[in-house]
Amino acid sequence: MARGPKKHLKRLNAPKHWMLDKLGGTWAPRPSTGPHKLRECLPLIILIRNRLKYALTRRETIAVMKQRLIKVDSKVRTDATFPAGFMDVVSIDKTGEHFRLLYDTKGRFKVHRISAEEAKYKLCKVKSVQLGPRGVPFLNTHDGRTIRYPDPAIGVGDTLKINLATGKIEDFIKFDLGNLVMAIGGANTGRVGMLDHKEKHDGSYDIAHVKDSVGHKFATRATNLFIIGKGTSTWVSLPKAKGVRLSIVEERERKLKKSSA
Repeated sequence: MARGPKKHLKRLNAPKHWMLDKLGGTWAPRPSTGPHKLRECLPLIILIRNRLKYALTRRETIAVMKQRLIKVDSKVRTDATFPAGFMDVVSIDKTGEHFRLLYDTKGRFKVHRISAEEAKYKLCKVKSVQLGPRGVPFLNTHDGRTIRYPDPAIGVGDTLKINLATGKIEDFIKFDLGNLVMAIGGANTGRVGMLDHKEKHDGSYDIAHVKDSVGHKFATRATNLFIIGKGTSTWVSLPKAKGVRLSIVEERERKLKKSSA
């Protein structure tokens, strides 16, 4: 066995939600180590070259990055394989554009265009709350942040509104029934709805039941849910489908209507 970290990634082994063509070469960009996991991120090279079409080749992408034109969460990033992930805000000052990475209803990353005002903050899910050395309380978020002395009312699963300029917590939402959630894992990734009820299963996974805006219901592990708003109002703007998944029949009818128009 080879020693040390892996440095390559075959294209066929790359996550399907990157939507790389199978015959486009042997290799895929392997994400650098960073705040998001390899199979839950979108490397900046794919974002800039394949999604936004601001570059044609890897060499052009690196040239753009080295000019310090790309910011992720208000920090300049020059690494072309930096792993951007869910809720990250990607800003391009030269064009005045801001994007937030969200999921579409098929579980793929959607590069959602947002306003400059909305680009000032992001939402983070609390992964753990602990006591550090000398009794200092701190919490960890889904994007690798460690925040000391949080509000004592904040618990695991809650969502924080983080000011990207200061890194401070502006507000938070509890993981409570009646709040708006987005599924960020499992077969329902990208679906949005209201948290209906939770089932406690000792020794196994807690199950949460969600009802979307058109009345469809689905169940998933409670750990797969991300609170995105209080009540029916969302704290971030959503892509066009608003997190409502169409059935196969509804999708076919929509495509036929679009082609006949």
